[in-house]
Amino acid sequence: MVKIATGLDIGIDVLSGTSDLNHTKSKKYLLFTPGPVNVKGNVRMAICKEDICHREQDFDVLLQSIEKKLLQLFEIKNTSNYRAVVITGSGTAANESMISSAVGNKNILIISNGEFGERLFHVSEVHNKNTFVLKFGWGKKIDLEKVETFIKKNKIDIIAMVHHETSSGLLNPIEEVGMLSKTYNILFIVDCVSSSGAEPIDLEKCNISFCSGSSSKAICSYPGLSFVVGKKQEFEKLKDIQAKTMYLSLYKFYHFTHTISQTPNTPAVPLFFALEQSLENILQEGVSNRHRDIFNRANILRMGMKKLGLKFLIDENDMCSVLTTVYVPEYIEVGILRQKLRKKNIIIYEGKGVFKDKVFQVGNIGELSLTEIQFFLDTLQEILQNFNKKLSN
Repeated sequence: MVKIATGLDIGIDVLSGTSDLNHTKSKKYLLFTPGPVNVKGNVRMAICKEDICHREQDFDVLLQSIEKKLLQLFEIKNTSNYRAVVITGSGTAANESMISSAVGNKNILIISNGEFGERLFHVSEVHNKNTFVLKFGWGKKIDLEKVETFIKKNKIDIIAMVHHETSSGLLNPIEEVGMLSKTYNILFIVDCVSSSGAEPIDLEKCNISFCSGSSSKAICSYPGLSFVVGKKQEFEKLKDIQAKTMYLSLYKFYHFTHTISQTPNTPAVPLFFALEQSLENILQEGVSNRHRDIFNRANILRMGMKKLGLKFLIDENDMCSVLTTVYVPEYIEVGILRQKLRKKNIIIYEGKGVFKDKVFQVGNIGELSLTEIQFFLDTLQEILQNFNKKLSN
C-alpha cells in the first residue's frame, strides 16, 4: 500500500493507511479533475441564499464585493489601476470577450502549445481577420527566441496565450513573454482560466493588460461564471474599439460595472453568491497558503503515483500545481481505468487530441482531503495490480 505524507518531507506524519472511506456506498464523487471540483459546504449553502433582484442594491453590493476580492486574489498592489468584471458564462466566454473586444483591426499573435492555445486561435479567427499563430506542438515548451523573432519580422499589436495549458499540464512563461510585450509595446492578453487561484500571477510584473479566470477550477466554486481582470486604462481604451459581439462586449461589462455596479445582461445570481463565498474562503486561508496547499497536494499525488511505477508526460519542474498528466500503462486501456475508478466514485480525465488513449490526468484542486487522496492512491494501486496479475497469468 502506498502511504502518503501530510508534510513536505515524505515520511512525516504518514497516514495509518485506513483509507477505505466506503465511497462505493456514498453518492459523493471525488473529482480528481481540473474542474469542475468538489466545493466546500459553505459554498453549497451560499448558492441557496434568498432570492434577490439583480437590478437592486443587494446585487450592487455583491458585485462590488466580488470585484474587490478578485483584485485581492491576484495580490495587485496598485488596485486603483485595475478593474474586474464578471461574466455569466464559462472561461471560454471570458476569453472570447477579451479576444473579440480588444483587437479591432490590429494584428494579434496567438502563442499555442496545446488544446487551449488552439482554442484561443480559433476564437480569434472568428472575430479578427489579422490573426497570426505560432505553434510549438502540444506539451512542448515555448521557445522565447522564436517568439521574439516572429515579433521582429511581423507587425504585432497584441499577444495572447494560455498560462496553464491544461491539455498537458504545462505552465507557460507569462513573465518572460510579458517582458517581450513590454519591450515591443504590445498589448498582452492571458488565459488564466485554470491557473487563477492555484498559481501566483503578478499582473503588474508580467505586463498583463487583460487576463481571464473561471469560477469552477482552483477558485473552487460552481461552473457558469468567468471574469476578466485588467488595467483600468486598457478597459477605457475599449470605448473606441468596435466590439465584434453584443453579449460579450468587454467594454459594456466594464462600463456597467464601473458606473452602476451592474452587469449588462441578466446574471446567474446564485452563482455570484457562491463565487463570493469561494473567494472569501481563499482570502481567509491566505492566497499564498492556498497556493502552497494545492502545490503540496500535487506533490503527494505525484510521489504516490511514481511509487506505483507510473511515468509523467512532462517534467515535474514544468508542471502547474493543478493536475498531473500520466502515461497509461501498456497493460490497461484508459477507458477501462476510468471505468474501474468510477465504480469507486473517483473521477479522472482522459487525454485529448494528440494525447488521446495515451495519458490520463489527475487533478488536485477542490475539496479533497488527505484521506481521500490516500483512497485514490490505494484504489489506483489495487486496479493496476489486478491487471498486472491477469497479464502474468
